[in-house]
Amino acid sequence: MRIIPAIDIIEGKCVRLSKGDYATKKIYNENPLEVAIAFEAHGIEYLHLVDLDGAKSNRIINYKILDQIASKTSLKIDFGGGLKSDADLKIAFESGANQITGGSIAVKNPSIFENWIQVYGSQKIILGADVNNKKIAISGWLENSNQEVIPFIQNYQTKGIEYVICTDISKDGMLQGPSFDLYQEILENTSNCKLIASGGISTFDELPKLAELGCEGVIIGKAIYENRISLKQLESYILKK
Repeated sequence: MRIIPAIDIIEGKCVRLSKGDYATKKIYNENPLEVAIAFEAHGIEYLHLVDLDGAKSNRIINYKILDQIASKTSLKIDFGGGLKSDADLKIAFESGANQITGGSIAVKNPSIFENWIQVYGSQKIILGADVNNKKIAISGWLENSNQEVIPFIQNYQTKGIEYVICTDISKDGMLQGPSFDLYQEILENTSNCKLIASGGISTFDELPKLAELGCEGVIIGKAIYENRISLKQLESYILKK
């Protein structure tokens, strides 16, 4: 299972939210590049970079930070937040993203998202399935849709999607443990889904459980920043694989 730390960006700073609420913003570092370099120094290869300003603005905003991290580390970055047009996608890839995550666009403008899958391929495009009570949430989690998560994923698998990041919003940033039952249900009802678990990771012991379920990756955010999981522990986990 891949270990994928998260850096969420607001106004160029590394922040975390609770349950996606922008009012709960807590700044952890003024310099996201420093954070990324620290991850890389502990053997981490992957990074989940989220443009929270972009998610609210419906266009990519913090691409210069993406470019800075991509050019000064060898981290493989998946980038999301505010990618709503072909032009946004082009900027993200030109700024160094290895993959992009599309969530709101997959709900609001499926024809554009399906075209991205066709043009860039299933290795480059990740489906963002952010969930509130098993319904997909969009627009930086400020809106709920009426789409159920499992049919939503199944539909996009027929369009070629392989990678899915599923974040349970009720768990995100709460440090109370991830949605094991939700991930198990998704994996039991989809075939060959490369599921990346996100939201609620609070202790190192949860990682082997997610791997046992069959998750392809796990995104860890606040647990790192609040020193619930150390970079040394993650380094040991990666080396043992």
